[in-house]
Parts: sequence; structure tokens; C-alpha cells
Amino acid sequence: MVRFLVRRLLSSLVVLWLAASITFVLMRSIKGGPFESEKGTAAAAAAKLARYKLDGTLWEQYAAYMSSLARMDLGESTKYVNWSVAELLGQKLPNSFLLGGTAFLLASLGGVFLGALAAVRRDSAADRGAMMLALLSISIPTFVTGPLLIAVFALGLGWFPVGGWGRWGQLVLPAICLALPYGGYVARLMRNSLLDVLGSDFLRTARAKGLGATQAVARHAVKVAILPVVTFLGPLAANLLTGSMVVETVFNIPGAGMVFVNSIQNRDVFLLGGAVVVYCALLLFFNLVVDVLYSLLDKRIRIHG
Repeated sequence: MVRFLVRRLLSSLVVLWLAASITFVLMRSIKGGPFESEKGTAAAAAAKLARYKLDGTLWEQYAAYMSSLARMDLGESTKYVNWSVAELLGQKLPNSFLLGGTAFLLASLGGVFLGALAAVRRDSAADRGAMMLALLSISIPTFVTGPLLIAVFALGLGWFPVGGWGRWGQLVLPAICLALPYGGYVARLMRNSLLDVLGSDFLRTARAKGLGATQAVARHAVKVAILPVVTFLGPLAANLLTGSMVVETVFNIPGAGMVFVNSIQNRDVFLLGGAVVVYCALLLFFNLVVDVLYSLLDKRIRIHG
């Protein structure tokens, strides 16, 4: 296990380096610099470039940036003066983490339950209803779902606030909006996986030994059927925790979604680079968690160094 973790750590560092390098080169290859839209003299623009070490050749800029990353310094934003990238992300990411974490729980737990229910009651009204609900949640985009939730539950029934951030009631509608499409994917994946397991020999053997249908499904079938779902949940967790620009915009949430988009529009190479590094680090971490969970859920799978 230790050798496996060391190897994964080293490979993760290589992936982070490649992601940061590609992002830096692509951003610097775009025409126009981060200060071209600002008014001022040429000397002032040159001083700003020198401050951020963007006045040298591309290789010199890249070397300076990689040196900062090696010291775990994400640099300073070129758009938000006197703000470091770590400060900006530290201010916005907790909101996205709370929203994404809540949406992840709703999507994973709700999707697994809905998919298991549909599989156990195959070809019944419950199965057809669950799959129709899953298909609708996948088909309707969040920029439509969000206003609909606001119109019904905020403006119509008055159960929740229209938008904003800071109170628990303001978390409910955006979390549901963000979770719905992913919950639909999880439900369909869980149903198909569980249907395959329900027809397997080991489950028939468990039933033949006197185990009840509910116990056989809960104790044996679900543990095997959930493995493909766990694979999907790894990248999903990283995606949800970094926030959704559409949902955050609809519900006026000060999260990281708009920070990512604005960093591209503003040619803010350091802010975008920091966002990419954080997202990649989350993706690598949750993929590692998936590998460990695989070995815990299925004893046939072993992690070798």
C-alpha cells in the first residue's frame, strides 16, 4: 500500500506539472496581454509586466512560474491588484465546496436509491417512473431547472429564498439544481449494474442458502453493483466541488465558477493556472479514493505496490 501511494503521489505531481504547463503556454499564446486594456503609459505597462515577471521570454516566464509552483506559491492575480491567487481561491472555493458537497450527497445517495429501486422492481411502474425522472433530470439543463425551481419553490410557495448566500435555506435550491442531472446519471448506471448482478450465480446461491431477497440485495448485490458507480463518483466529486458557473450565476452565489471564467477573459494567467492546479489536484485525489474504495468494496481487488 505504501509503495502504491508513493507511486501515485509521484505520478500526480507529473500530471499537475503537465496541466500547469499546458495552461501557461496556451494562455501566453493568446494574442494580447493582461494589461493591454488598461489605460496608462508604456512605462507603467512595462513596470507591471516586470512585477509579475512577464517581461522576459516565454521560457523565462515559464521558469519563474514553475519555480513559484514548486514553492507552493500560486502567484498574484494580474486583474485583482494586491490579491494572491491563494487568497482569491480561498475566499471563493469554500462556497463552491459547500454547494458541491451538498449536491454530491444528493446526487450519489438519491441516484443509488432510485437506481436500486428501479432494478429490484424491474418493468414495474416504479421502474418506469424512476427512469423517466432520471431521463428528465439529465435532459433539462441547469439554466432551465434553476429558474423553474425559483419560480415554484421561492416565488410561488415561498419555501426558500430566491437566491443569495449565507443561510442554510439559500443552499437547498441550488444544491438540488446542481445535483439533478448527475443524480440521473447515477440512477441509470446503478440500475444497469444491479440488473447484471441480480442474475449472477453467487446471488442465486445466496438465495438458495435461505437468505431473503432484501437481505441478498442489500448484503451482496449492492456491494458489487455499486463499483461502476464509485468509478463515476470520483471525477463527479471533483467537478461538483469546484462549483458550477451556471448554478452560481442563477442563484447569485459568490463561488469559484465565475472566477474561472473571468480569469480567461482577463488573461489572468496566474489565477487560471491556480484554478487548473486545484481542479486537477481534486480530480487526482478522488481518483485515488476510488481505487482504495474498490479494494474495500470488492475483496477480489487488491492494491499492489
